[in-house]
Amino acid sequence: MAKKKYYVVWQGAKPGIYDKWKDCQAQIMGFPGAKYKSFPTESAAKAAFYNGKPTDFIRSGTKKKSVIPDAAKKGVIWESISVDAACAGNPGVMEYQGVHTRTGDQYFHQKFNLGTNNIGEFLALVHVLAMLKKLDKNTPIYTDSKIAMGWVKGKKCKTKLEKSIKTEALFEVVRRAEIWLHNNSFTNPILKWETKKWGEIPADFGRK
Repeated sequence: MAKKKYYVVWQGAKPGIYDKWKDCQAQIMGFPGAKYKSFPTESAAKAAFYNGKPTDFIRSGTKKKSVIPDAAKKGVIWESISVDAACAGNPGVMEYQGVHTRTGDQYFHQKFNLGTNNIGEFLALVHVLAMLKKLDKNTPIYTDSKIAMGWVKGKKCKTKLEKSIKTEALFEVVRRAEIWLHNNSFTNPILKWETKKWGEIPADFGRK
C-alpha cells in the first residue's frame, strides 16, 4: 500500500495543501512557473506552506550548462523552449519538464507514479502549448520525439499503456490534454531537436 503524501502548492491556480495528487495536479497543470512539493506528513506540509517558501524545499538546480560543441550550434533557435521526458522503466515512474533552450531555466516539471516516455513527451508538448497560449506568445518549441509531434498533430495520445487504478490520474491528464488540443489552435512552431547534430536536448534529464 502506497504511503499517503501531502502536496503543497505555493504557486498554482489555487495555492494550498492537498492530500490527493490529482487535486494537486489540477492546480499546477498548465500554470506557468508552478511550484509544488510532496511531504510525508500533514504537519510537515503545513510548516512548509505557512512558514516556508519554495526555495527552502525545492532544489535550485534548474540551470544546466550547454554541453553542445560550439561548432555544432548552427541552426538552433535559442530563444525557444525545449521539452523532454524521462521514465524509470517503460512503464515506470515518469516525469517531464520544459526549459529555456539557451539558459536551461526550468518553466515546469511534472511527475507521475506510472507512465511511459511517449506519454511524457506528449504531455510536455501540450503543457508548453497551453502555457504559451495563456501568455499569448508564439515561442518556438523543441522536442526530440517524432512520436509526440505526431500525436499532437493528430490531437490524440495513441498510447498502448493499459488503464488501471495506478494510471487513473495520468489518463485524466491525458484526457484533458486531448480536449485542449481539440478546443484550441496555436501557431507555435514545434521543431525536431537534432540530437545527432546538437547533442542531447537541453531539457534532457541526463539519465541515459
